[in-house]
Amino acid sequence: MKFHDKDVLTTGEVAKICNVAARTVSKWFDSGQIQGYRIPGSKDRRIPVANLMKFMKDHGIPFDGLMTGSTRVLVVDSDSEVCTTLQKILAEETNYEVCVASSTFCVGMECERFRPHVMLIDVHMDDFDPRSLCNWLRGNDELAGIRVVAMSSTLTDGQNAALLQQGYDTTLHKPFTVRQLIDCIEMTHAVAC
Repeated sequence: MKFHDKDVLTTGEVAKICNVAARTVSKWFDSGQIQGYRIPGSKDRRIPVANLMKFMKDHGIPFDGLMTGSTRVLVVDSDSEVCTTLQKILAEETNYEVCVASSTFCVGMECERFRPHVMLIDVHMDDFDPRSLCNWLRGNDELAGIRVVAMSSTLTDGQNAALLQQGYDTTLHKPFTVRQLIDCIEMTHAVAC
């Protein structure tokens, strides 16, 4: 969905642009951090695009969600060749914006900076705790909207179920085709919209 031709946005649209939960936008509005107005006779909030752009600039939120509407994907894998290959394939086959991270240390920084819509993460990286990642994301209002796909070549049905219970949105079994990868990202992102 592209928002650049609209003058006023709903809190849900602002949430998609900033990749946060709608309740976060409501908190920003109610606390006066972002300026807007309420529809008369209703509790619905509306935020002029100019006010949103000022807010995004003041808080370092990337404008790409507003200007292009393109899906932001973060690929996390300790194998730099996998990261490079997935980044290249997605750049050639889609209009996604793709960022890569090769360590769990970088995940937090990239989530804050890049604000991905979808994160593809190899759950078998060294020093990686799959449960703590989802707990951290789901506990952070500004990052809770990130959809998380667990990548693995060795998941049993039980491990797959456990990851879904821990907060992962889906799993993707390696090796996968380009079509499977894109379909997975599209379906996972569509759930968030």
